[in-house]
Amino acid sequence: MNLISLNIRPLLAILVSLCASGLIYVLGDHIKENAREAITFIAAIIKIVLVYSMVPAVLAGHTIRLELFRIVDDVDFTLNVDTAGIVFACSASTLWLLTSIYSVGYMRGHGEKNQTGYYASFAMCLSAAMGICFAANMITFFIFFEVLTIATYPLVVHYRDAEGTRSGRKYLAYTLISGQIFFAAMVIVYSVSGNMEFKPGGFLDKSMLPAPWALVVFMMMIGAGIVKAGVMPLHSWLPAAMVVPTPVSALLHAVVVVKAGAFATLRVVLYVFGPKLARECGGATILAWMAVATILISSLIALKKDNLKARLAFSTIGQLSYIVLGIAILSPLSTAGALYHLVAHAFMKITLFMCAGAIFVTTHKKDISEMVGLGRRMPVTMSAFTIASLGIAGFPFFVGFVSKANIIMGALKTGQLLFGATLIVSAVLALTYLMPVVLITFKREPVNPEFNTYGEASKTMLVPLLITATVSVILGVAPNFGLHLLDLAMSTGEAVFAHVGGVIC
Repeated sequence: MNLISLNIRPLLAILVSLCASGLIYVLGDHIKENAREAITFIAAIIKIVLVYSMVPAVLAGHTIRLELFRIVDDVDFTLNVDTAGIVFACSASTLWLLTSIYSVGYMRGHGEKNQTGYYASFAMCLSAAMGICFAANMITFFIFFEVLTIATYPLVVHYRDAEGTRSGRKYLAYTLISGQIFFAAMVIVYSVSGNMEFKPGGFLDKSMLPAPWALVVFMMMIGAGIVKAGVMPLHSWLPAAMVVPTPVSALLHAVVVVKAGAFATLRVVLYVFGPKLARECGGATILAWMAVATILISSLIALKKDNLKARLAFSTIGQLSYIVLGIAILSPLSTAGALYHLVAHAFMKITLFMCAGAIFVTTHKKDISEMVGLGRRMPVTMSAFTIASLGIAGFPFFVGFVSKANIIMGALKTGQLLFGATLIVSAVLALTYLMPVVLITFKREPVNPEFNTYGEASKTMLVPLLITATVSVILGVAPNFGLHLLDLAMSTGEAVFAHVGGVIC
């Protein structure tokens, strides 16, 4: 194995989309749309190759580490590829390519303005996401986390109208304030431990931070993660951001942003505080109950939403809390399930949003009540929607079942039966807010006569959503197909809990 070339790949994975973003932005209106999109596709393919090429080394237990330069004192700007980071990176890089293909059909089909800015910002977001995946320490992580916030803002205010501006301000207020609180907590952690390096099982203990202060610092640090993940009551920016084009919604909900929040929570709980201190200070318990409340409340709100994207937004809020709850349960199985759900939810939810976008571009319909009989004119789109809905609900043979089963088993093995029951109840609720969409669209009567003029969306929109729907089935039947993502998730859980005998009760 060529370790030199291997170690440089995390940096290249960050730089390739950064270069694409810069090139698209600099050329601006002087670049033709085909050339602009070709740059995006080439960068996305290169990123996938770079990320995928690191998987065998990580599976084999090799260290992929790159120290670039000193930031402060003895803390370096360092990249490190571990099992947790590579899982997130595989998901994000794959979905960037598929979302980019979908974007061609959507942005052109809907005649969207400012497409150059859209592609440039999207690419920048993927660079930040790779940095988040591969950050070896808190300060490197923080830099990329904040870059993601700034890079996402132009996408949130894409339409440059009053509603978009309000949504953008709310997004910045939530994310930047929580980010600064995270920074303050990071300084405290460094002052008491002299360490910022992520470590499986954490590096803090109660001798460094007594229980009352540990809880305060814990809540300060997870705030940044749960804001981006949309955990209640810090969620309101996410539904407000539904004014954006559907591919941006896919970015927010499936590809990068909310996933970065969930990933941040994983790093803080399991790689900074560690399972033992997280339990002892009470932080994990508070986090778990916040997740439970979010899962149940968001599902009930989703039931009442007639706007399809709004319903999907509250579904995301609930589903991301599955990940947070899996982390907070503090067991190897629940950790593996949480990390695998990061992948599972990404493919299922992006399918749902792509279907919603295909419907909107084709029919200009946003509300579910206006879609009666539409499935008979768009059977492929709505079949993909059905597959993703069953996956979200956790039906067997779909990827969502694998991730949720591991979280539930983790809860049961640690005696946290109520959390396991919550997940089962939420699966029923997911059916109640998603399957009516399927039933309405395939209803025979009364059918809007207008739908007789419609057919399926363009192939550039249809093919990506079919691929993501297919992957949702493949990874449900064979969770380790291709990249061994479930094995990587399991390895993460085992590494984190190795020093505590596998269980924290």
